[in-house]
Amino acid sequence: MSVAAVFPGQGAQSVGMLADLADQFPSVTERFSEASDALGFDLWRMVQNGPAEDLSATQNTQPILLTASAAIWDAWQTVAPLPAFVAGHSLGEYSALACAGSLTFVDAVKLVRLRGELMEAAVPRGQGAMAAIMGLDDEQVVQCCTSVEGVVVAANFNAPGQVVIAGEAAAVERGAEACKSAGAKRAVMLDVSGPFHSPLMEAAKEEFGAALASTAIVMPDIPIVQNVTADVPLDVEALRHNLLEQLAAPVLWSESVQRMVDLGVDQFAECGPGNVLAGLIRRIAKGLPTTGLSAPVAITGNAGA
Repeated sequence: MSVAAVFPGQGAQSVGMLADLADQFPSVTERFSEASDALGFDLWRMVQNGPAEDLSATQNTQPILLTASAAIWDAWQTVAPLPAFVAGHSLGEYSALACAGSLTFVDAVKLVRLRGELMEAAVPRGQGAMAAIMGLDDEQVVQCCTSVEGVVVAANFNAPGQVVIAGEAAAVERGAEACKSAGAKRAVMLDVSGPFHSPLMEAAKEEFGAALASTAIVMPDIPIVQNVTADVPLDVEALRHNLLEQLAAPVLWSESVQRMVDLGVDQFAECGPGNVLAGLIRRIAKGLPTTGLSAPVAITGNAGA
């Protein structure tokens, strides 16, 4: 079987996650120690003890989830062959690149910490928002966003019938109402700290671009399908460009998964806490096996996944 490893973004975190995996695989806490040394604070203590508010702060969530995904990858790779492709949802793209050898782990941790800080600072808290729209086609959501006043765009094309919109708080509320009027089954405001993957994130690009430019990046050992293009980059320049553009551009997750299927992938393994991506993939690529790897039994019982 041709397997793709996929890595989740923000929202997959929870207090106490990976405790069972750490009991069985000492490499889990070793990864967190490495990340803690790089950032100067104890990530594992925050993961295990919380509080949830600290864990969910963007500048903390991003390095913590990257570290968690790398720890799960380490455990999985003790029993499984390398996958044919990797991809990550938003932040998860950095996890994928670190695990595929494009970025060193420490560089990746430092980059996403900065990324989180800049994304948090780009828009004052409360001025931006995101909402999940259920039950409308992608184009209907786009049209609803363009029909209302203010900055609001389709930010995450997650699965058929599930699109996240982002932008100015009032405009997102208007966009959500327009979507409900157009027939959306649900329009739910999300508990996030900013309007990610919207034009309001442009303010973060200059400083983050400088950080990307000064970080050593090579082509990954495993091909990656990137969010911005839903395709495999041809060279390091394109890869780096796509990472920067991803801050303010939509996440083309449905297209990315379909692209991997078109390239021959017939099985997915979610390399991160939770099973958010597994649920999305089951709606995008119906019938293809998708396995979450955050529990020890998922790794030891699915060595070929």
